[in-house]
Amino acid sequence: MQHVMKLAIVLLCCYLALPIWAGEAVKQEIPKEQSNVICGVYPDLASGALTYAQLSELPKGVLLQSDDLKFNLENLQEAISRSPKPLQKELTKNAFFVMEQEITSKLILREAKAALASKDVELGQKTEQQIIQTYVDQLTKKVTVTDADIEQFYRENESIFCGTPLEKVKDQIGPFVLQERKQQFITEHLRTLGKKVQINVSVDWVKDQARLAKDNPLDKARGNGKVTLAVFSAASCCGPDKMKPVLAALGNKYDAKAMNTIYLEAKQEQILAARYQVRSIPTQVFFDKTGQEVYRHVGFFSVEDIEKQLLRIGIQ
Repeated sequence: MQHVMKLAIVLLCCYLALPIWAGEAVKQEIPKEQSNVICGVYPDLASGALTYAQLSELPKGVLLQSDDLKFNLENLQEAISRSPKPLQKELTKNAFFVMEQEITSKLILREAKAALASKDVELGQKTEQQIIQTYVDQLTKKVTVTDADIEQFYRENESIFCGTPLEKVKDQIGPFVLQERKQQFITEHLRTLGKKVQINVSVDWVKDQARLAKDNPLDKARGNGKVTLAVFSAASCCGPDKMKPVLAALGNKYDAKAMNTIYLEAKQEQILAARYQVRSIPTQVFFDKTGQEVYRHVGFFSVEDIEKQLLRIGIQ
């Protein structure tokens, strides 16, 4: 199952995408009247186009409806069956995520056709994918990257280049950072689709899916009232996973009663990584005692750097 809006990225060193940069977690804007909005009732369930979908009573078997667009139980089962068998069990537990991925292409295609038609763009014999790409190109045409951005990226992630000088990787870093910024722009655009169009999802079905989706080590840890550090990682082309010794050092120093430390093998936790929008490894995500994401860093992060963030959220 492929996300239609995923942009091509450049692999520079590791077998997965290179890291981006550190930054504060983006606080999602929650509407004041949120008693029937996905992001208000189930704040961590949606990560894209269904963030602002409305919880509604729908006909039996209908999971989602937006004007003439419908997604039913049969569509869901068919989507899961198309996925690799080893993933199907996890996808069944994360059926809301599956539906969100499936419906995104349909929502953005509908939006793209309307937007391009209003600008008299000739669609001709373009395929659906080409129509979407044309629309995405228009949306992101003003997104740019400067030399300063490239240098900053290199400085903040120098260790991942295994000692390769900036000048030798500069031409590869630029396109990578540009594509990541375009992806971030499109991700935010998709996340707010529900503010622009009416999207209704089955209130009873979503309630069950929210419970199933939390049946994993990370969501369980976030709900136990302690600060949580989650690390999505794996070995790289540069050798063993450098984050494992860091976590071992933290474990020796900090009492497990004070904080949760969760290590997640990215290849083994593909669905969870996708839900948490992890596109590069290693990624470290910090959550406060209430389970709210407060900081995220992508790339190697030392014990000292991690401790600075832990101090900010009350762990000494």
